[in-house]
Amino acid sequence: MYRFSNTVIGFLNLFTLLASIPIIGGGLWMARNSTTCESFLQTPLLVVGFVVLIISLAGFIGACFHVAWALWVYLVVMLFIIGALLGITIFGFIVTGPGGGVQVPGRVYKEYRLEDYSPWLRNKIKDPHYWRTIRGCILGSKSCAKLAFWTPLDYLERDMSPIQSGCCKPPTSCNYGAATMAAQEPDCYRWNNAPTLLCYECDSCKAGVLEDVRRDWHKLSVLNIVMIVLLIGIYSIGCCAFRNTKRAETDYPYGENQMRKVRPRWDFYWWRWWHEKKHELW
Repeated sequence: MYRFSNTVIGFLNLFTLLASIPIIGGGLWMARNSTTCESFLQTPLLVVGFVVLIISLAGFIGACFHVAWALWVYLVVMLFIIGALLGITIFGFIVTGPGGGVQVPGRVYKEYRLEDYSPWLRNKIKDPHYWRTIRGCILGSKSCAKLAFWTPLDYLERDMSPIQSGCCKPPTSCNYGAATMAAQEPDCYRWNNAPTLLCYECDSCKAGVLEDVRRDWHKLSVLNIVMIVLLIGIYSIGCCAFRNTKRAETDYPYGENQMRKVRPRWDFYWWRWWHEKKHELW
């Protein structure tokens, strides 16, 4: 029964080894796909897939074939992964804390303001290169095309996603009648009826993207917490498997004294010599 931990670690790593194959395949498929939205995930998927593959292989070999150094590498990398996940989770909760949107009177949907989000997210979304990529993603998703057939009643009774609310229409407060537009929001001037323009350059559109990121990041953080607890449990079992593997490398069976080299006290040899001489004299 003392090898139970090795068996558990072996089966767990065999499962994760097989699970890494579709992860790597998905990353390679996204790398060949030209859709901008999917290309965001290709690098993380490939990195995660290959890391899981290598670590699972090391853990499987170490646990099943009693290779101590492979289990040692497995435990060190596992400790690093647990620390990295913990850091990412804490950072995610701090960065995505602000935000949430503002309820529009008389409407079901909310509107989003860029200044409500953390400075780190705002600086990230304001980067022109990054925003061009995000803009292409929104155009490719055809989120705004779904609103083209809405009636005025639909705008009163139906909800919108954050991207639809920020990118597919002007802010609700905008007034395009005969009244002066001097006091209106800057996004009111950025709005254009052209399907390829709309409000894609509006701050409200960037805020809608950040709200999507915020919601997804919160879901990911909850998943990270579950993964951290699971990995800590696996790491504990892995430590037992490592101890069993080190024990199997010795010449002693389980439970016996495994002290290899014990240095005697400084006066041991003198004490033994004295007693031998005493016996000789007697």
